[in-house]
Amino acid sequence: MKIHLENIDKLKIGVLGDFCVDAYWLLDETRIEYSVETQKPTHAVCRQSYSLGGAGNVINNLIALGLVEVKAFGVIGDDVFGREMLDLLQRQKVDTSGMIVQKNGWDTNVYAKPYVDLVEKERIDFGRFNIICPATADRLLATLERVITNLDGLIINQQLRQGIHSEYMIEGLQKIIDRHTDKTILLDTRDFSDRYRNVVCKLNAGEAAWLCGQTREVGPAIGVEELIGYARSIYSNTHRPVVITRGDRGIFGFDGRDVCQVPGILIVGDTDPVGAGDTTASAITAALAAGRSLAEAIEIGNFAAAVVVQKLRQTGTASPPEILALAAEYDYVYRPELAEDIRQRRFWSDSEIEIIAAERNFGPIRHVIFDHDGTISTLRQGWEQIMEPVMIQAILGRHYQDAPEELYQRVVRRVQEYIDQSTGIETIVQMQALEKMVHQFGQVEAKDIIDPPGYKRIYNEALMNMVRGRMDKLRRGELDAGDYTVKGAAQFLRVLYDRGVKLYLASGTDHADVVAEAMSLGYADLFEGRIYGWAGQGSGSAKKMVIEQILRENRLSGAQLACIGDGPVELRLAKKVGGLALGIASDEVRRYGINYSKRTRLIKAGADIVIPDYSQQVLFFLLLERQRIELQIE
Repeated sequence: MKIHLENIDKLKIGVLGDFCVDAYWLLDETRIEYSVETQKPTHAVCRQSYSLGGAGNVINNLIALGLVEVKAFGVIGDDVFGREMLDLLQRQKVDTSGMIVQKNGWDTNVYAKPYVDLVEKERIDFGRFNIICPATADRLLATLERVITNLDGLIINQQLRQGIHSEYMIEGLQKIIDRHTDKTILLDTRDFSDRYRNVVCKLNAGEAAWLCGQTREVGPAIGVEELIGYARSIYSNTHRPVVITRGDRGIFGFDGRDVCQVPGILIVGDTDPVGAGDTTASAITAALAAGRSLAEAIEIGNFAAAVVVQKLRQTGTASPPEILALAAEYDYVYRPELAEDIRQRRFWSDSEIEIIAAERNFGPIRHVIFDHDGTISTLRQGWEQIMEPVMIQAILGRHYQDAPEELYQRVVRRVQEYIDQSTGIETIVQMQALEKMVHQFGQVEAKDIIDPPGYKRIYNEALMNMVRGRMDKLRRGELDAGDYTVKGAAQFLRVLYDRGVKLYLASGTDHADVVAEAMSLGYADLFEGRIYGWAGQGSGSAKKMVIEQILRENRLSGAQLACIGDGPVELRLAKKVGGLALGIASDEVRRYGINYSKRTRLIKAGADIVIPDYSQQVLFFLLLERQRIELQIE
């Protein structure tokens, strides 16, 4: 995706809202002292730090985007925290002339967070009972009125129910908004989205439902059709574009005429959503103020949020280089509603072939890239039972035998959860996660921690012991090829070969092993030498590099190409080159029928078609004849 951030560094944007200070107090309770007067224990702060929160985090994000000028409009108390707030803003070159001091009835908003051994204790809040007086509101509004003509945009933030947004303030601010409808003004509030007009309204799906008179939680999925209805209703009141964030499902936008949406971005590993909403609001406002369309703005906001959620245990920001780096190398999460709701399945003719992209014309296919394990071969079925003990032993190291039961069970649960979550991604990525877990549990000295390729070698050796045992059974005639291939795979390969389709076999497994396994299972000759395995060179995703090599050397792309696999890597690569992404949700134990967990992953990876196995003959016609898909609803 090519995104443009030009001219954002020339913008002047203001932030009006509830400014807060986040106070972090690290307590040392190793030496308890008692008050002489009360004889009660005291809490000693051994380290303290302060940062901007609330509307201040919006400021942080605008600064990170590189704007030429950022102005703050808010209220502080005549207290030490108010002075700290101004200092924090001024250190970032923020114009604080719009920060109004109210001496009576207002304490600077502070979230004080005591920590003991890095565990957060009960928070202490300042400013919960603030009341903004009309005189303060008048001063704040007058300051905004004087400079708004020189601003390219304004973000209206609301963090606190008892903050600056009194009835008096709302009425006065609305008058200013109405006088400056040419400005990009974005509203991001928790409680007052229904009180403002002529603003770009940014909210999450649950807030959009609430605004339309429905009670919905943020977590559960809210479908696109419902969002369209909410957006139209909200637009009728605000008369400006509506932006609805959907967490890991991306962002939805409506400008009064057109609907635009961007899917969620695939993130492998832990995430931390704290601050992502402020990042999204800042990036979208800056993009719109710089002249981008709503569709482009939500795309930029989506990438910015994806940058921030990967910054753990911090309220992060996203800089232009970070956004551009992610935009240069990313993967979307496609059709999550369909992936997670089997009631929406649609099938081709009278078959079990699920058509995901019904709008496409498929075929005729002339080149097909096959993944190997789980797609054709089941020789490696059961890898999870191999990986689990390898990971547990790596994490516990020399303490594997004598680790306390509680620690051992904690490691087992963590490993099992991770394997379940990471099924379908590449082994090297799983080994990168393993290295992080080894560090986190702290049972192995730093000098003894192995790098991800090293852990992968250990796992592969254990896996190959199992594979070699199965191949021995084939050689001895105890089992035959049909016992280790997905139902109908051999016949399917033969039909494609006989029809002149060029077949390619791609695997992240070592090249010699892939060739040996394909020969043992009896279909190596159908690929006419076009078998590609990992050559042990370079770094990163083995399978991705192999498939990219196939595409490059054979100059493959477009509608005559199909990639068939049971994992996300091959399907995502097919999407990027305009080919057909055919997912096989194979049950590797039975070797026929559907694996619903795989189905979910494959659809999110961009599958155009999902099949359980190759047993249905209509699949041949589907790929080899140009045919508009007709659906039969189950």
